[in-house]
Amino acid sequence: MAAGPDRNEREITQPVDLCLPNGRLNPDAVGWTRRPLHRANLKGWGRNKRFEYWCVTSPDLVCAINVSHGDYRVTLATFFLDLKTMHTFSQAEIHWLPREKVTPMPERSGQGGVTGTGDRMRISMQAVDGGTLLKADTPRLNLEIMAHEEPGHESLGVVVPWDNKRFQYTRKDNCLRATGTVVADGKAYNLSDAYAALDHGRGRWPYSIVWNWAAGSGVSRGREIGLQFGGKWTEGTPSTENALRIDGRIEKIGQELEWIYDRSNFMAPWKIRGNRVDLNFTPVYDRQSNFDRLVVRSKEDQVFGWFDGTIVSEKGETIPVERIFGWAEEVARRW
Repeated sequence: MAAGPDRNEREITQPVDLCLPNGRLNPDAVGWTRRPLHRANLKGWGRNKRFEYWCVTSPDLVCAINVSHGDYRVTLATFFLDLKTMHTFSQAEIHWLPREKVTPMPERSGQGGVTGTGDRMRISMQAVDGGTLLKADTPRLNLEIMAHEEPGHESLGVVVPWDNKRFQYTRKDNCLRATGTVVADGKAYNLSDAYAALDHGRGRWPYSIVWNWAAGSGVSRGREIGLQFGGKWTEGTPSTENALRIDGRIEKIGQELEWIYDRSNFMAPWKIRGNRVDLNFTPVYDRQSNFDRLVVRSKEDQVFGWFDGTIVSEKGETIPVERIFGWAEEVARRW
C-alpha cells in the first residue's frame, strides 16, 4: 500500500479519561500526547486488552519481557537473542480464566507497576524514581534492568478508534538508556550501550486484526534518533502511531507510511517510506511464533536488524539514519 495523505491529528495536553461512564470511547480522548495523560478506565469483561511489553537491545543481545491480560487469558513471555552467537530462546506461559496471576494493571502508564506470576515464571515491571525497574526470574532467563527516564522525556501516546465500542490506547516509548545484568542459560551479560523500549496498551480490540510495528533507538552522526512506525491496524481511522524522536523531541507523523516487504521471506530487506521517511531495514534474525487454538490465534514474525536511510524533521532538515538497531514485525491475531 502506498503512503497516504497527512492527517490533522490533535495533540492532547491535559489529562483525559479513555472511556465515558458507560464504558464507550470518550471522543475527547482521541488524539496523541507527548507524555502519558490517558487514564484507561476500561469497564466490563471479556474484550478488554491490557499489556506491557519491554524490549532491551544492546550490541550484544536482545531480550524482551511481556505481561498481557485479556480478561479470560493471561500471557507471560520472555525472549532472548545473543547477537554474537545467535543463540536464542523463548519462554511463555498461558493461563486461562486466571485469578491472581497478574497484579492490577495501572490505568495510567508509568504509574505503579505490574507483576505477573506463573507456574515457573515471575516478571516484574515497576515504576521507580528515574525510570522503570524490569525483573524476570524464569528457568532460562534472569534479568534486572533499569530503563532510565530523564526529566522531561517524551513518549508517543495515541488513541486509535475503530468505533465507540472498539478502540486502543497505545504508548510507545524508545531511546530509554538501559543498565543492568542479564543471565541467559547460565551465561551472564552486563549491559553496555543499551536501550529499552516500551509498548503499553489498553483497549478493546476487534476479534481479528493484522498490524505492522517497527521501532529503533540509537545514535547516528551524533544525533539520537528514535523510530516509531505502525501500519495496517490504523488504516481507516483518524490516527496513526507514526513518529520520529530527534534529540529527545517527539515529532508526530500523521501519514500512513508505505511498507514494502516479502511475506514469503521476512528476512529479505524491508522498506518504509513516506513524506518524511525513507528507510531500508536489513534483518539479522526472525523471531517467529504461531499459536493456534481455533478461536484464539496469534501468528507473528518479529524481525530484528538495522535501519539505514534518511528522515526529515518538522523544520525540513534531512537527517541521515545509519545503523540504528531495532525491529519490524507483522502480526495477525484472533482474540
